[in-house]
Amino acid sequence: MEVLAPVTERGDVMGLLEMTLADEPSAEVLSTVARVGHLLSYAVSAHRRHTDLFDWAERSRPFTLSAEIQHRLLPLSRTCEAAAFTLVGWLEPAVSIGGDTFDYSLARDVLHLSLTDAMGHGVASALTATVGLASLRGSRRVGAHLIDSVQDANTALCRHAPRSGADDFATGIVGRVDLTTGILEVVNAGHVVPYLVRSGRVSELDLPADLRLGMFEETEYSSTQVALVPGDRLVFVTDGMTERHGSAVDLPAILERTQPSHPREAVRHMADKALEAAGHQLADDATILCLDWYGDHGAPGRSAVAGADPGLASEPLG
Repeated sequence: MEVLAPVTERGDVMGLLEMTLADEPSAEVLSTVARVGHLLSYAVSAHRRHTDLFDWAERSRPFTLSAEIQHRLLPLSRTCEAAAFTLVGWLEPAVSIGGDTFDYSLARDVLHLSLTDAMGHGVASALTATVGLASLRGSRRVGAHLIDSVQDANTALCRHAPRSGADDFATGIVGRVDLTTGILEVVNAGHVVPYLVRSGRVSELDLPADLRLGMFEETEYSSTQVALVPGDRLVFVTDGMTERHGSAVDLPAILERTQPSHPREAVRHMADKALEAAGHQLADDATILCLDWYGDHGAPGRSAVAGADPGLASEPLG
């Protein structure tokens, strides 16, 4: 008897554990196998820090230099799930890397998130993205306020971007969610307006935009507060999802159709549609960050003891 168990950690799907049992398993045995699959995810997470084997297994072709830089900028886990929220990011790279990044960090009562898009392509844009993201991470790790973090990133790009042309700047969305109140404080640095899915309706979030990062060192940034309610889905995208080939993708319609799906499936479906529209040759990176909000740490009906709620699993969309 073959038994398959998901190898997951906080909702991040790493693979499947396949076991062959001599007899039909009882419910207790299945529960034990499920726990072993979950424990295996921690072993994978720990061991991949010391070897390239896992990276080799995930690649179907060699990376260019710019792709290698971009890949290392992304968080190791594309999914983070807790009682209050699920956050999933996905980056579909262009033929010539476009400098997109997404990032997050979970603290006890705060979820930090960002989505940035360095202008240009290739190694120059990857280096611009590196400077901007490194600054945001450094400010976050010393406890800087949100606006100060964005100001620091702007200063860093103005002073240290590669300066290989006129495109040494980046757009970005940088935010923090208070997990006890559901208040999202967010700064929009010249970026694409995000979408809000609430009560079955899709709308663009009213989010005033400041100047892009790295244009002028004296630029001052401001933040907007958004009160999330349980059931909300926020979707942040880069312009690769809305311009050029991405303009043929009806994002609001897709967001409406994918409401019942787990964010993992929803972002993959959006990225697949962008790839189809571009004939699988994207002119610009297409990046998506999807946040589902369930409520505070004690969200009713949530079961996230292992970091993910099994009841939220959904089938991949066709």
